[in-house]
Amino acid sequence: MRISTKGRYALRLMVDLARNSGAGPVSLKDIARRQDISDKYLEQIISVLNRAGYVRSLRGAQGGYFLQRPPEEYTVGMILRLTEGSLAPAPCVDEATAPCGRQEGCAAAVLRKKISDAVSSVVDQVTLQDLMTWQNGIDSECVI
Repeated sequence: MRISTKGRYALRLMVDLARNSGAGPVSLKDIARRQDISDKYLEQIISVLNRAGYVRSLRGAQGGYFLQRPPEEYTVGMILRLTEGSLAPAPCVDEATAPCGRQEGCAAAVLRKKISDAVSSVVDQVTLQDLMTWQNGIDSECVI
């Protein structure tokens, strides 16, 4: 599994919102500057997050974005599935895909399922709060 730029930037955006929204809404321009990401690209990502109800916007001169819920209620898996789609390594182990006609007795399908389960186990247990905690323990602005 490879996480695309969109997924990585969505995680960085959400962590930035979590870290900086204590004083009110956070502008996308400020996030873009801090994260060194194009504000046009962040607009596309924030639109997806907004439609899903993960963030809320406030219009006006003092407007911006903030998380709808506390950071510990968002998992990395939630954000990645929203921005990346399925995290399954192959269609045959994706629950949203019709079963493969050759899956019965396929050793590779067993391996793919184990990989899928392992990835889901990690991303569904790590929260935005965890990422913030880990980031505080290192001298870096990189989240993922």
